[in-house]
Amino acid sequence: MKRVFLFLVTNIAVLLLLSVVIQVFGLNRWLSENGIDYAGLLVFSAVIGFGGAFISLLISKWAAKRSTGARVIDGTEGTTEHWLVQTVQELAGKAGIGMPEVAVYEGAPNAFATGAFRNSALVAVSSGLLQSMSKEEVEAVLGHEIGHVANGDMVTLTLIQGVVNTFVVFLSRVVAFFVDKVIFRTERGVGPGFYITAIVFQLLFGVLASVIVAWFSRQREFRADAASADLLGNPRPMMSALARLGGLEPGALPQSMKAAGITDKPSGFAALFSTHPPVEERIAALQARAA
Repeated sequence: MKRVFLFLVTNIAVLLLLSVVIQVFGLNRWLSENGIDYAGLLVFSAVIGFGGAFISLLISKWAAKRSTGARVIDGTEGTTEHWLVQTVQELAGKAGIGMPEVAVYEGAPNAFATGAFRNSALVAVSSGLLQSMSKEEVEAVLGHEIGHVANGDMVTLTLIQGVVNTFVVFLSRVVAFFVDKVIFRTERGVGPGFYITAIVFQLLFGVLASVIVAWFSRQREFRADAASADLLGNPRPMMSALARLGGLEPGALPQSMKAAGITDKPSGFAALFSTHPPVEERIAALQARAA
């Protein structure tokens, strides 16, 4: 049901790749040759930060298909596939979005939606989810995924990711400049200490930024659950689907797609990085709507 961790790992990887390429070609050397140009560094950081986020967004469908082995269907493959495509088409029509691609992949119960544009998204469900849920529950899960697409969650997430990326790049280079000058005592320009420190702190700040993105992702889940309830005209199918998922072990998605799944089961410190709220909280929110 989510499409975010096409961000956390993928986005950090793209961000690092862009930074390394720029450092290899020396394109950011002018920022630190005679001290930090803070205004220039902020512009530079925004270009890199938003560039990484938008690249992650644009390749999200391709990455999702590759990482899960999802097989796009058109409804001619069989009775189940026909029902899936028809159901997605009906829900998309109610939500006022273009027909997404529909896909099935092998695995334990899970589902996800992804894509850069609300009128050309991808909705995928696992074979395990189809086997373990009733049609009404599967429809609720599909409604949740369509809700993510209709709400424009990926674009909003991209903007948030771009902002945090910008500050990750900016702050890592400010720290790197300080370390290079004070600890490594480089007098002219910047030395190796600057580049090493910049990469290390970019990774560190990137992990901390993931906590912010994960928090926002958890809020999106409540909205997508509500969207499912509205599309079906009843919150109970989504409540039933969540209750069933709460008793199942969610299918392991690749790490880069984890936030795109319908649920996960974090605990302890890992909960800070969870892209989904606890199932119990989501069911309680839906119960409040039904009251």
